[in-house]
Parts: sequence; structure tokens; C-alpha cells
Amino acid sequence: MENFYLFVFMCMLLIILPGPDTAIATKNTLTVGRIGGLKTALGTCCALLIHTSAAVFGLSAIIVKSAFLFSVFKYVGAIYLIYLGIKTLWALRKKEVAASVEMNTAKQFENKSCFKQGFLTDLLNPKVAVFFLTFLPQFVDAGSDTFVPFLIMGFTYTVLTAIWFFLYVYLLNQISTFMKKPKAQNMIEGITGAILIGFGIKLALEKAHH
Repeated sequence: MENFYLFVFMCMLLIILPGPDTAIATKNTLTVGRIGGLKTALGTCCALLIHTSAAVFGLSAIIVKSAFLFSVFKYVGAIYLIYLGIKTLWALRKKEVAASVEMNTAKQFENKSCFKQGFLTDLLNPKVAVFFLTFLPQFVDAGSDTFVPFLIMGFTYTVLTAIWFFLYVYLLNQISTFMKKPKAQNMIEGITGAILIGFGIKLALEKAHH
């Protein structure tokens, strides 16, 4: 394995870049609270461990090389992101007429679904599989066994993601007093919903790389 510290530095830059995982974590931190954000991050990290295992055992390579499998993952992931975006925007409309008891029930339900949202958003994104299969080999000696290096790098990427999301959710929760004001929250949720739909459409239009 080569340039491990460079790998860590590159990972940090890539993790900080906003994507669907960050959008979901933001939405759930603002609507459910710190626990919701952390559960979302946990779901994302569990999905990353599955992507790591897939890369190690060669499954990701099969998905990347198969136009059909890539398309299946791509469209299922895109539909799911668009569904979450529409659900977020629809919740804004319902919020205006929802009673207090209904809101509390919805919040409890959201809390339970945060892990699932984080997990599925990352797992159903074929670009993560492509990333693992194109980025990780750059840091492995040509012709050497990839099993252990891929395992180490995948685990490292997952740990760095967990640290970043923990800090991000904590900071977001700290400044959420302002953000949880009805007008500010509605605006942020509306923007997040639109972003999720945008990510879904972008993913649906993504072409497989061969």
C-alpha cells in the first residue's frame, strides 16, 4: 500500500464535499434533532462497510462493469432520493395543518427511520461503488494483492466519515436554535427537499463508466 497519508488527506476532502448523505443528515438533524442526525450517520457508515466488503470481494467491480446492474442500482437509488425529497416537501405542506400530537408522532417515526434513510441513501448509490473501485486502486502497488489494502482503506474511509458526520451533526445541532425557528426550518427543509430531488435526477442521468 502506498501514500497512506495522502489517501487520508484525499478522503477528508471528498467526505467534506456535500452530497446526498450530507443532505439526509442535515434534514434529520434539523427535523428530529442530534440523535436523528447521528442515527443517519450510523446508517451511512454501515452502508460504507458493505461497499468496502463488496470492493474487497470483487462485487463492486461486477456492478461497475455490468451496465444492467449499474442501471438497476442507479435507478433504484435515484427513485429513493427523489422519494425522500418529495416526502420532505410534502411534510412542509402537512406541517401547516398538523396538530401538536400528530407532530410528536411524526417526529418519533422519523427518529426510527433516520438510520434506514442514511443506510439506503448510501447503499443504493452506485457512484459509491464506482468511487471505491477507481479511487482505492490508486494507492495500491501494481500487481500486489488488494484484499488487505482495500480492507484497511475502506475501514479508514468509514471511520473518517463517522468522525466528520459526528462533528457536523454536533455543530449543526448547536446552531439549530435559530434554524429551528419555523420560518428558517421550513426554508431549510424546502431547500433540502429540492436538493434531494436534484441529486436523484442527477443520479438517474449518470452514465456507467467502462
